Amino acid sequence: MSRIVFSNSLNLMAFVDSARIVVKAGNGGKGCESHYRDLWMRYPRPDGGNGGDGGSVIFVADPHIQTLLDFRFKQHYQAKKGNIGSSKGSTGRCGEDCVLRVPLGTVIWDDATGLLIRDLSTPGDRVVVAQGGRAGIGNMHRKFAVPPEIGVQREIRLELKVIADVGLVGFPNAGKSTLISSVSKVRSKVANYPFTTKQPVLGIVETDEVSFVMADLPGLIEGAHLGKGLGYQFLKHAERTNILVQVIDMAGAEERDPLKDYETILSELEQYSDLLAHKHRIVVANKMDLPEAKRHLKRFKRKYKNIQVFPVSALDKKGLETLVDEIIVILKQFAAHRI
Repeated sequence: MSRIVFSNSLNLMAFVDSARIVVKAGNGGKGCESHYRDLWMRYPRPDGGNGGDGGSVIFVADPHIQTLLDFRFKQHYQAKKGNIGSSKGSTGRCGEDCVLRVPLGTVIWDDATGLLIRDLSTPGDRVVVAQGGRAGIGNMHRKFAVPPEIGVQREIRLELKVIADVGLVGFPNAGKSTLISSVSKVRSKVANYPFTTKQPVLGIVETDEVSFVMADLPGLIEGAHLGKGLGYQFLKHAERTNILVQVIDMAGAEERDPLKDYETILSELEQYSDLLAHKHRIVVANKMDLPEAKRHLKRFKRKYKNIQVFPVSALDKKGLETLVDEIIVILKQFAAHRI
């Protein structure tokens, strides 16, 4: 059995999952219009060199970055312009590219047209979003110098889908925040009212054997697949996890029925996309420290005989090591299939 390394330190990752920025590629450098002559030449010879191409704006997926927070503080990015050509056929230096590093799972949109540019989901994925202007041509190659092109400017919208090993899904107040706080280094805000978690919170779960990333996803409500509540925001993040841990308030607090909650969550996932419908799920019966939980758990097992349920009390940290062991087994299976 794995031993969970509990931590009392605060390690809440600032998570920003959307941003709007303006990018501008560099203009091309001017071509040179010059003529060479010496005492022995009857007519001067054109010798103006080309300018340099302008730099482009490029996005690169970087696995070491977890948030779009930097793009909230700076919204304008520009590549360098190309240098001017010179005489004797010398070509101007090309402008330096502006390389912007973003987390894995960043979806890049053209904000003006609403068109998808690229979904950067693999480390090292890159895409040019604004092409640098072509250099001007010097008169060495043409009768007259040709003017350079202006670099492209675009308004870009960035959206981040969480990429985590494990995603916690469930209704508000099911105890997801308490669960992730109990098994990871994260200390998310915990309170007894709906939608305490309005953005994904990432926590690192460490055991003696391995470590993995767990995401506390915003609570969903019935009709989430239609965009109700935090619907689309929640479901888009759920797509980018290897395992979904379905957390159920088995005590039935606030007069909820745990069995109906299970069925509703399952329905929302299936109606949103086939990817979520077939994703590996683990069912967790939380709040087993409360009186009604055992009765509801018996009802659940009678109805869903073929579903394995992990009873836990996130508040009392009971049953968590068994749950983490199961998650590790499944993650190892995923890793083995990738080899």
